[in-house]
Amino acid sequence: MRPNRRHPTRRDAGFTLLEILVVIAILGLLVGLVAPAALRQLGFARGSIARQSIERLGAVLDLYKLDVGSYPNTAQGLQALVQRPAGAAVWNGPYLNGALPADPWGRPWQYRAPSNRPGRDYDLCSEGPEPQARGSAGQVCNP
Repeated sequence: MRPNRRHPTRRDAGFTLLEILVVIAILGLLVGLVAPAALRQLGFARGSIARQSIERLGAVLDLYKLDVGSYPNTAQGLQALVQRPAGAAVWNGPYLNGALPADPWGRPWQYRAPSNRPGRDYDLCSEGPEPQARGSAGQVCNP
């Protein structure tokens, strides 16, 4: 004799609307809690990448200075690392392969030489996540 098995009927075959709504609510809570933390980490990562890029570009600017004798001025800008500036007697470039890199937010780097800050030869900055006035909290500059 076979045990009495209950065969699923059409009524028992799927999920109820209440079960689906509970799953959607749980997923919504998880996304609401996890997404802000993930986006915050992405912002910190871009800031870290900007600082590292500034250090690398600073090293390239130092090589330029060793060859030419001074840092490029504001008018020459970072383009002097890719193309020989007018009036440069000794230039062993290009110091960067290809085009000038953009900051982590896809905007051009802000370069100024001589610097307005005491004890600095140049300023190399990224405007950060949102372009704002100089000195804003989101701006990342060379130390």
